[in-house]
Amino acid sequence: MLVQHVLVHPADVVFVKSIVEASDGVALLFADRGGELTLAAPLGRGDEFAELVRDLERDVGARRRDALR
Repeated sequence: MLVQHVLVHPADVVFVKSIVEASDGVALLFADRGGELTLAAPLGRGDEFAELVRDLERDVGARRRDALR
């Protein structure tokens, strides 16, 4: 599994969830608390997963938690 931890504004969580659900199985979303999200994808969908994360960064200002350190 590929895993990415991201932060979004709490008001955007439902929107992000709808984007992930519409991504044809590219990833699953787990909401930890507030805007702290965990995205997970199968190993064979790495390119699509990376594109999804980039789109979330661009469209809703998602920030990768590992990039914040």
